[in-house]
Amino acid sequence: MAAGVSGERLMARAGRGLADHLCRRLVAPARVAVLCGPGNNGGDGYVIARHLVTRGHGVTLYSLVPTGDLAGDARRMAERWEGPVHPAGRFLEDAVPDVIVDALFGTGLSRALEGDAARLVAHANAMPSIVMRCAVDIGSGINGDTGEVAGEAFRADLTVTFHAEKPGHRLLPGRALTGEIVVVDIGLGADATARAVAETDGPEITRNDMRARLATIGTRADGHKYTKGHALVLAGGLEGAGAARLAARGALRTGAGLVTLGVSGSALLAHVSRGPDALMVRRCNGPEGLAALLKDERRNALVLGPAYGVDENTRRAVRIACESGRATVLDADALTAFAGEGDGLAEATAISGRAVLTPHEGEFARLFPDLANLPRLNRALAAAARCSAVVVLKGPDTVIAAPDGRARINTNAPPWLGTAGSGDVLAGIIGGLLAQGLPPFDAAAGGVWLHGQAGQVAGRGLIADDLPDVLPRVWQGLEGMAGAG
Repeated sequence: MAAGVSGERLMARAGRGLADHLCRRLVAPARVAVLCGPGNNGGDGYVIARHLVTRGHGVTLYSLVPTGDLAGDARRMAERWEGPVHPAGRFLEDAVPDVIVDALFGTGLSRALEGDAARLVAHANAMPSIVMRCAVDIGSGINGDTGEVAGEAFRADLTVTFHAEKPGHRLLPGRALTGEIVVVDIGLGADATARAVAETDGPEITRNDMRARLATIGTRADGHKYTKGHALVLAGGLEGAGAARLAARGALRTGAGLVTLGVSGSALLAHVSRGPDALMVRRCNGPEGLAALLKDERRNALVLGPAYGVDENTRRAVRIACESGRATVLDADALTAFAGEGDGLAEATAISGRAVLTPHEGEFARLFPDLANLPRLNRALAAAARCSAVVVLKGPDTVIAAPDGRARINTNAPPWLGTAGSGDVLAGIIGGLLAQGLPPFDAAAGGVWLHGQAGQVAGRGLIADDLPDVLPRVWQGLEGMAGAG
């Protein structure tokens, strides 16, 4: 609108775009209930209703408020609707329609639905034999910025949003209520699109995005193992030795030219006697041993934390890693060692400027208790800014946040990735991408996506050991596929 496009025109494009997508999915004339709210989302509903009628569908329109109480563009669109406008309460009494269009509230709603709105949504969700439930922009009751749901929320089969996806479409629990997502271009122009992408960076990570960022790394014709980087993965004692090995295998399969496992003398023999043969093993006794290994500047990326131990030695190792200037993944014990001392971790990572932190919810809460109650995206961004580091807040809707305010949301992880050692492999994958020269934010986003794809390829029943071995198939699919999202 600031660029000179009227709100009325934008509303007309939005309503027509949604009607187009809905009609493509309806194979026969349908009985459609359109639920309109008191604002611009309701105005979209009037446009949608008008287009559906002209295409042969039977429309019954229900409104939370009389048309005379509407204002601005919404009122002008309501005045163009030639059919009756029924009070919202009648929807609770009328016959079950084939299709329900939710145009009650859009992305601007940040409170729980109340009164008639809550009753309408609950009734719409409970109705049997509905062919399709369609949300305008976002399901009413879902917070567009956070995905949070405070009370009732519309459960859509199809959500048609405008210009760009919103974080609430991809963050749980909103994601589970969104159904298929379609984005309609309403003509805001390339500059606005660039701003939207910069602000939300998607917000979802897609296959095409990852293909553009990842498919060409490590493919230079004159490349060799040293041009592909050297990742150092630190291991603790004999107990939990498998965690570091999983991380190291993840780094190898991601394409790091060399991977060294740094282990204590007491565990050296156990590691040397196990494969893969491509994995190098070097003695590394505590923080001093780490400092010695880092004298070789070719070791340009570091993974620290999986089963490393939770003590002062771990905290010292983290500080040495950060002071070295290496791109560093801090996972598991490297985070737990700073429980209740998040400021100490932030001081170390601020020195580095190239750290990636990979906490799950419990680790995050122990590190940043004052941020734990913020919405998921907000708390990841706040932690990233505090630590001057990229934060990967792990979960079914993993958030990757950068200290400069960029954020991505990953949605490709299958439920069966929730298994012991899966996070260790993820740390290694990110470390392998860092070794190949990707900036921390790109390495973190790429690593999370590759990890999710590996879970899909390995399939239900996977164990963490399977994930590194299916990464070559993930790479092949990425390189060979230019299809959408």
